[in-house]
Amino acid sequence: MMATDKCQLYSLPWVTTSDSHDSFLSNFLGSALLWHRINIDVFLVQQPHQPSVFVFRRAANIMRATNQKHRSSAADSATKYSISASTETSTPIPDWIAESINGGSLRNVDVDNGINGWASPPGDLFSLRSVNYLAKKQKSSAGDYLLSPVGMDWLKSTSKLDNVLARSDNRVSQAFKKAQSQGKSTKSFIVAVNLQIPGKDHYSAVFYFATEDPISPGSLLYRFINGDDAFRNQRFKIVNRIVKGPWIVKKAVGNYAACLLGKALTCNYHRGASYLEIDVDIASSTIANAILHLALGYATSVTIDMGFLVEAQTEDELPEKLIGAVRVCQIDISSATVVDALTPTIPTAAARGMGYSKVNHHKLSDDDDDADDK
Repeated sequence: MMATDKCQLYSLPWVTTSDSHDSFLSNFLGSALLWHRINIDVFLVQQPHQPSVFVFRRAANIMRATNQKHRSSAADSATKYSISASTETSTPIPDWIAESINGGSLRNVDVDNGINGWASPPGDLFSLRSVNYLAKKQKSSAGDYLLSPVGMDWLKSTSKLDNVLARSDNRVSQAFKKAQSQGKSTKSFIVAVNLQIPGKDHYSAVFYFATEDPISPGSLLYRFINGDDAFRNQRFKIVNRIVKGPWIVKKAVGNYAACLLGKALTCNYHRGASYLEIDVDIASSTIANAILHLALGYATSVTIDMGFLVEAQTEDELPEKLIGAVRVCQIDISSATVVDALTPTIPTAAARGMGYSKVNHHKLSDDDDDADDK
């Protein structure tokens, strides 16, 4: 590696096998969504078996890493049904939630030592806008989640997967509909984030969050769920922590960063009677794809925390709260569940609990930036 003033050159080996080629499509994707932290001046790819050279120019204050003190969890909180990973509840776990947590191709693993799976990190590891943020620009620990993490799916298909909760073969919606058909969980609500990753094969990392209680009317989350696409695009945010990974990944992204996904990438929103799914199209930014290539070959060595929230922009909306968060732990690309791209969606019927309508996204410029959270 050669370093110059505000410029760093990285040489990475070119990998030609299909499995390795697709390996960049894994748990670095949360970091890659933060592409706007880096200006890429040159991206050169030479012939197979030749070095590939990535040149990055870092402008002043483009990227800032925030040191976070890792707080270990006393127990594997991902296996508990609770408001967040940092609190417990005596409420029995509904059958459909237990099935959602324990199903899927990726296991629910230990939050500290697990690999090839997902866990629920403590909310206090994330720093969000505090109650006096507008006056003093102060942030504070996120604390409890608004919704509980109830599962993750790692899916593979021949084409991009949209509105996965409306698919007749979706395991989470199947479990949820079964419960509702028995008169249970009638007030439950699901928020799903579907990160759509392009490649020779298409992958989706789908994170599910749920509540057994009604969403509080008038709350910021309620307004986001029932708002229009313009409001959602201005507010939907990811906060990201690199827990474990190679030096180059940490240097490229930073240990902690935030991004308004609705402004950085194309997002499509699918609103059902009992759910909201947010499909994030990674392919909508060429720079995001370039950074995904930077992660080539690091899938099994990266652990990343991803938290999702609705950005607070007025005093009455503060402090910010996480919808939920997931820790993706060194996943194996080959563990993806293969699904049929042509599987029909569930008919739109609110009575069946999973009716939906699509809210189209108004695409914004790739130059838009969440400046407050650099």
